[in-house]
Amino acid sequence: MRDASFTFLKSLLSTPGPSGYEGKAANVWREEAAKFSGDVRGDRMGNSFATLGAGGAPKVMLSGHIDEIGLIVTHVDDQGLVHFKGIGGWDSQVLVGQRVKLQTKGGGEIVGVIGKKAIHLMTAEDRKKVSQIKDLWIDVGAKDKEEADRLVRVGDVAVLDQNVLELPNGRIASRSLDNRMGAFVVLEALRLLSEEGSTISAEVVAVASVQEEIGLNGARGAAYGLDPDAAIAVDVTHATDVPGASKNENGDHALGSGPVITRGSTLSPFVTEGLIEAAEKNSIPYSLEADSSRTGTDADAIHLSRAGIATGVVSSPNRYMHSPNEVVQLEDLENCARLIAAYIKTLAANTDFVR
Repeated sequence: MRDASFTFLKSLLSTPGPSGYEGKAANVWREEAAKFSGDVRGDRMGNSFATLGAGGAPKVMLSGHIDEIGLIVTHVDDQGLVHFKGIGGWDSQVLVGQRVKLQTKGGGEIVGVIGKKAIHLMTAEDRKKVSQIKDLWIDVGAKDKEEADRLVRVGDVAVLDQNVLELPNGRIASRSLDNRMGAFVVLEALRLLSEEGSTISAEVVAVASVQEEIGLNGARGAAYGLDPDAAIAVDVTHATDVPGASKNENGDHALGSGPVITRGSTLSPFVTEGLIEAAEKNSIPYSLEADSSRTGTDADAIHLSRAGIATGVVSSPNRYMHSPNEVVQLEDLENCARLIAAYIKTLAANTDFVR
C-alpha cells in the first residue's frame, strides 16, 4: 500500500466515531476526499459524499460505513463511576478490563478504564457467569459524583482505546476496521478512478455512510437522495482461517485471499457477475460468499431504495470482528479498491441493470 494511503487509513482508524457520533471521522474522510474530488459534501444525517464525473452515466454509489461500535453513558453514580450501554453489537466479555476514550462536551476527550468486581470478591457461582454490560462501569478517576459530573454527561459516547498495531505479512490490528475499512476502500477506488481522467463514463459517488451498526440508517438516506442506477456496498466479512470458523457455513475466506464477492437473492446478478469478470480479467484474486437473504451490510438498505437499485457487495476478510483487535491484510484492501475501479471502468453510458 502506498505510504499516503496507509497514513490516511491509520488516521481514519484512530479517530473516534461510534454510530450517531461520526463527525470527527467524517472530517478526516472529507479532507482526504477533497484532494482528488472537487465535489465533497455532507448531509443532515452525517453521511459524506465525494463525486467523480458528475453528470455521467450510469450513476454508481459506492458505500462504506464509517461508524464503529461504541458505548454511551447512561448514569453517573454517587461514587463517580460511569455506567453505560453498548452502541451496536458487543460481546460483553470483550469489554472487561479495557481502556476507553470518552468523547465529551466541546469536542474534548477523557480516558477511563472499564471495571468489574474482582475475582476475589466473587462467589464460586459468580465466577461461572458471563459478565454483562449492566455489571460493568467506567472509572474516570473521579473522587465522587460531583467531580465526575464535571467531566462527563449522560449521552456522552466512548470507544475502546486501541489504535493501529502493525503486524508481520502486511497485516494490521485495530478497532473500527468494521467498517472504516469500507469507507477507506470506496475512497481509494475513487482516487484510482480519478487518475483515469475522462476515460470513465459513469458518475461515481463514494459515500462514507453513518449509523450502519444501529440499523443501516445512513445508507438508506444516502441511497434515497442519490437515486443511483447501481451501487456497491463495501464491508468486512468473517475470515475463516481461524479456529472455530466454519467454512461449510461461511465460505473459505483467508487473510490475503483477496476481495470477497457476495452472491445473493437480494443482489443484482449484473453487478455481481460484472465484479467477477473484472476480477478475472485483471488477475485480482477473489473468493465468493453466498447469502440467501440479508447480507448484513449497507446493501440491505440500498437495494430497496425508491423503485430498487442494482446492488453488489464486496468485502474484505476480517478476523475477530467487533473486538478491539480486528485483523485484516492490507493487500486485501488494496485489491478491493482495484476491483471496484476495474468494474466501474467497464460500464458504458447505456449499461442496463434491468433484470
